[in-house]
Amino acid sequence: MISIIIPALNEEDYLESLLKSIKNQNFKDYEIILSDAGSKDRTLNIAKAFNCIIVKGGLPAKGRNNGAKIAKGDILFFLDADTFLPNKCLKKAIEEFKERNLDLASFCLVPMPKSRFSLFFINLFYNQPIVLFENVLPHAATGILITRDMFEKAGGFDEDVTLAEDHYLARRAQRILQAKCGIIRSTEIFVSDRRFRRDGWLRVGLKYMLCELHLIFIGPVKSDIFNYKFNHYKDVKK
Repeated sequence: MISIIIPALNEEDYLESLLKSIKNQNFKDYEIILSDAGSKDRTLNIAKAFNCIIVKGGLPAKGRNNGAKIAKGDILFFLDADTFLPNKCLKKAIEEFKERNLDLASFCLVPMPKSRFSLFFINLFYNQPIVLFENVLPHAATGILITRDMFEKAGGFDEDVTLAEDHYLARRAQRILQAKCGIIRSTEIFVSDRRFRRDGWLRVGLKYMLCELHLIFIGPVKSDIFNYKFNHYKDVKK
């Protein structure tokens, strides 16, 4: 069994689509845990309608850790609430994860809604680099598969890290624990482009590039230098 863990805050516009995409998978051996950070909209009602296990969350790192504490699966699958799984995604991903004997894996992303510009931007500045550097500079964001054993050995997500705590988990696991990390090739994950539409494509791209450099040359970001806010996209329509 795998445990799907979703940190959320006021995600009524996206959560139902994600949960429907999970329900429609041809892989059924899973549980869904929603780590809620105090939603005031219909997020909890939607989660209950899909029989999700609900725990108290916080910022993404805390929410993911809290979900992992009660998870029963041997493999943990962390998903952002504004994602969508294509058909057969779970089965393909789990099979490849096991066949390659990976400890931790992430995915290439397809932005929603699709456009030539968004696909070009994501492929050039994210998908191609994470595949190219998967063995030397692992990345893990939006969708993360990790064995329970590796997650526990790595100490989970560092809750003091304010941005890119997911990438930091992958780097720490590889460097200290010699974890085998990789990017899943057999399927992708669809993700909303709302953060780019809200904050601007160039601005977001620059922020994450600077965060990457900070992580490589200085270390994890533990200050508020990048002014990260958890879900401030409520007024951006799908």
